[in-house]
Amino acid sequence: MQVFRIALAKYAGALVASGRAARWNPNEVDVIYAAGSRSLACLENVVHRNQIGLNNAFQVMTIEIPDDITVLTIELKKLPSDWVEFENMPLTQEMGESWILEGKSAVLKVPSSIIPAEYNYLINPKHPDFKLIKLLKSESFVFDKRIKL
Repeated sequence: MQVFRIALAKYAGALVASGRAARWNPNEVDVIYAAGSRSLACLENVVHRNQIGLNNAFQVMTIEIPDDITVLTIELKKLPSDWVEFENMPLTQEMGESWILEGKSAVLKVPSSIIPAEYNYLINPKHPDFKLIKLLKSESFVFDKRIKL
């Protein structure tokens, strides 16, 4: 399976986590976020960067997750209806941290908070199977100037 991550060009040469808090991880818990499509990766960046800095040099990373790696899934139907609200982020962060601590898989498939019918993929860089996940390529990515919030 191929997944996609859009990152600043200076960070696009390797699969590394920032350690910063996000939807599915608290601060200092390393998780690499990727999306099921380039378009979802684009949309996630536009929303989370709030269009600030989208003129910087970015690259889209194509990541290969081997089919024989276990991918656990958090089903949308198992989340509360208001899980996307900012004040409920501690709930999803706790779920992501539990997944990291349990170490049952290198990849966790989670619904996108922007388009819940589409999925993001969390990659645990400390899991033993992480070494099987490969960065296939990084290519220049330019955000279309017509994209507005």
